[in-house]
Amino acid sequence: MRIVLFLGAGAIAAGLVGAAYAAHTLRSVEEHTVDARFSLRGPLPVPSNVVVVAVDARSFDQLQAHKLPYRWPWPRRYHATLLNRIAAGHPKAIAFDVQFTEPSDPRDDNALIESVAKAGHVVLAATEVDSHGHTNVFGGGSVLRQIGARAGSALLPTDPDGVIRHVPRSVDGLETFGLVTADVASGHPVHWPGGSSQWVDFAGPPGRVKTYSYSDVYFGKVPASAFAGKVVVIGPAAPSLQDVHATSASGSQWMPGAEVQANIAATALDGFPLRNAPGGTGIALILLFALLPALVSLRLRALFVPAVSILVGGLFALGTQIAFDHGTVLLFTYPLAGLALSTVACIVIWYVLEAIERAMTRDVFARFVPEAVVDEVLAQTGGELRLGGETVFGTVMFTDLRGFTTFSESLDAQQVIGLLNRYLTQISDAVLEHGGTLVSYTGDGMMAVFGAPLDQPDHADRALDAAREILEVRLPQFNEWLREEGYEQGFKMGIGLNSGDFMAGNVGSLQRLEYTAIGDTINTASRIEGMTKGTPYALFVADSTRDALTREANLVFIDEMPVRGRKAPIRLWTLRSDAVLKPDYESEVAKDKGPVLTADTMEPEPATAG
Repeated sequence: MRIVLFLGAGAIAAGLVGAAYAAHTLRSVEEHTVDARFSLRGPLPVPSNVVVVAVDARSFDQLQAHKLPYRWPWPRRYHATLLNRIAAGHPKAIAFDVQFTEPSDPRDDNALIESVAKAGHVVLAATEVDSHGHTNVFGGGSVLRQIGARAGSALLPTDPDGVIRHVPRSVDGLETFGLVTADVASGHPVHWPGGSSQWVDFAGPPGRVKTYSYSDVYFGKVPASAFAGKVVVIGPAAPSLQDVHATSASGSQWMPGAEVQANIAATALDGFPLRNAPGGTGIALILLFALLPALVSLRLRALFVPAVSILVGGLFALGTQIAFDHGTVLLFTYPLAGLALSTVACIVIWYVLEAIERAMTRDVFARFVPEAVVDEVLAQTGGELRLGGETVFGTVMFTDLRGFTTFSESLDAQQVIGLLNRYLTQISDAVLEHGGTLVSYTGDGMMAVFGAPLDQPDHADRALDAAREILEVRLPQFNEWLREEGYEQGFKMGIGLNSGDFMAGNVGSLQRLEYTAIGDTINTASRIEGMTKGTPYALFVADSTRDALTREANLVFIDEMPVRGRKAPIRLWTLRSDAVLKPDYESEVAKDKGPVLTADTMEPEPATAG
């Protein structure tokens, strides 16, 4: 049943989280964990193959200082001059992240077009395309082909939370600006791993890519050699131009659009080093983590389930980060959600089962021990009594009512049950009042233990006192009641006491739980009780019980007698009491061994512990 409950909880948790994964319920949370992974990884080395020429605040200030028009958009002759200076360094590609879709001053337009044609390897930005994916940069694709330039979509799609994490292969049919730049720089189309988008492997927060001010390049303050063999991305960086973005690596800062495009180009040139784990890995992780608490619950107690889950979750977080540092993006939020949901479910199941078991345990013990003892047992064990037991040192009592079977043959079943219940109530009360535990009834007999489930240093004294009360008080009261009810026959009984180690605890199943005691001490006690048959004594006390007494007792030594199943005989004792001697007894044993001891002839030998 436990297996079904725990594994069922794990399977349900896996199903719920799997459904949430399919519906992208936790997509935003998952993507924020990727941002955290970027932060924990830290910045990569400064890219050596890309640089940015930024239209920044410094550039506006420098143009103003030189008394040049500085209001945006700048005359295209400025861009032509800039392009000529960069081209002199022979870069691999020049990506102009500035819109040139509408005509301006014809002389300025022609100057820029001529510079683009002369420079070669130029990529121009576009944000609007027609239904066929064509752009109107410099008037259309025919002009671009004539001057050897290419256009790419400069649009930067964001995730639902407004953060740039991925680069699509194309937007509205036009290939992405950064990918076109990588194609031009490498001289051939870069490899696309597949899918509609790929992770951008940002080198770090804003400013990680080497950046030059537009004005410094324009006025010749940057040598052309700074651009040799590199991809040069030109674009706005001043906040007033509103081309700044949140990215997975920018934290609370904003990254200029030109630097975002530079990171995209560098990512493409590096072969998209950051990729999702192979298909099916996420589902496998969800299933594994959802079933883990269930499997742990089958082996460990409830207290350990959250501890193991926390440990596994921590190790998984570490492993996820290590995988990310090596280029693999593992699904993180959903497997942890499966782990957490399954853990909670398993803990709930644990406590429900324990509550049921506590109730069953209380029911078991309440039938055989006083209510106060039940509460104390549950308090000492934290209310977590379960199947199994422990070895204890205590005293065992077996009783048997002599002649009841023959007597009951002449009565109907209802009378027999009524008489038996009255008798067992009498002797059970005596056991319970002396702190004993009723283990079982066997017809008209009873088994009880002292010293379990709670430790009782005086277990032997308690057992002897209970036996004395049964023989001197409870049995006479029962016989007196029989006479008052019109029954002519009274009863005799036999009691055996033995002390030693035995195993005591709960056995059975969740459907039926019983407290029991087993072991050689138990078997010997049963045989000692049986040995009272054919003797004048109603009580036999084993030498082990006599040795376990903590106070003096009025015991009389009887004899050493062999016990079936034991090699050595056992020294047996009895109480000096008229109630211990069975009335109207004629012993065959006495004929062989001499006169029978009676209450008048028995000489007591004080018995104390040890």
